Amino acid sequence: MTRILAEQERRRAEQARKAEEARKKAEAEAKKNTQKKSPADKTAPAPASGPENRQLPNATSGNFAKLKGRLRLPVRGQVTGRFGTAREGGGTWKGLFIRTPQGSEVKAIARGQVVYAEWMRGFGNLLIIDHGAGYLTVYGNNDALYKQVGDPVQGGETVGIAGNSGGNADSGLYFELRHQGQALDPMKWVSLK
Repeated sequence: MTRILAEQERRRAEQARKAEEARKKAEAEAKKNTQKKSPADKTAPAPASGPENRQLPNATSGNFAKLKGRLRLPVRGQVTGRFGTAREGGGTWKGLFIRTPQGSEVKAIARGQVVYAEWMRGFGNLLIIDHGAGYLTVYGNNDALYKQVGDPVQGGETVGIAGNSGGNADSGLYFELRHQGQALDPMKWVSLK
């Protein structure tokens, strides 16, 4: 029995290692692709409408940073885990946990391209969107994902539905914003108006 449990744990550790390698590779590939974009790729189409028919900003490979303070959270709900605060079980939050009913629509915060879309240990059903210039958004704990790697997305477009696939007791969405691999406080980037 002990051998079986040890083998299962070894397999889980190997899957987690491979998933982390895939995530890092996706981030590196996204960064490389961002650097290869031509100036013609920097034209943004008209913004897509988001929740409550409000216009959401779009990002292309050069202007995501200009959206700071104008973005919307990807789902409505109560922020119960805040960036930089202590987590139960140790460590600190590198993003936000937004508690919301299972099945709530998860929206892309800005235009980009999906670079990761599958289950990852600790994150559940995980979607990562590359917004160019080294900016990524991470959407975890989803019940279902509606996009695949390579799919383009518009700001306000539904990319999944919230759930608790990441092992959290509460249903909701885990959300991170990263720049060149470093976690940023999403609350400094969103407008709550």
